[in-house]
Amino acid sequence: MGERMDTPGRAMAGGLLLFFLAACGQQSTPPAAVGHTSASATTAPPAPPVAWTGLAALDPCTLLSPQDRSTAGISVLGKPKDIGGARACDWSVPGTFGVTVTLSETDGLADLEVAKKNATKTTVGRHPGLKVADKKAADGTCAVLLGVGDGASVQIDVSNTAFSDTPLACRRAGTVAGLVEPKLP
Repeated sequence: MGERMDTPGRAMAGGLLLFFLAACGQQSTPPAAVGHTSASATTAPPAPPVAWTGLAALDPCTLLSPQDRSTAGISVLGKPKDIGGARACDWSVPGTFGVTVTLSETDGLADLEVAKKNATKTTVGRHPGLKVADKKAADGTCAVLLGVGDGASVQIDVSNTAFSDTPLACRRAGTVAGLVEPKLP
């Protein structure tokens, strides 16, 4: 009798494994279509753009794990913020520097207002970006802006507490961008 009970369970597990393996490369079928026939899957509405759903699912305060924070020299927990309707998280290390990570689901890299003279094109992982710092002002601030698809972006802003050492602020922003980028869609 024990063999009869295992056989359907094994068949079901094997079938689910095959389903997941077969579905791995398909991005057009929304998760709600699981279990529906292929005829009903074709009438399902198209999935929203990946960048939109991906950023919407992220909590900016969870983008830096405890290990990531240690790597970046951040010894405090992040505090959620709203910056002009965009979700953000702020980490302020007393007497040292602050980092803000902002998720913009409506502004792509090209939509962000950046002074061209202060921006340098860069790539972080698989995301195009801009490093923004006013070298003449030497105010200890720097930002790394990452494009996520055409219509979304992630902004990493660093401000040194003493408002000096812009190259250090840019190194810090680059470190945080490198830690956040792999978690982005």
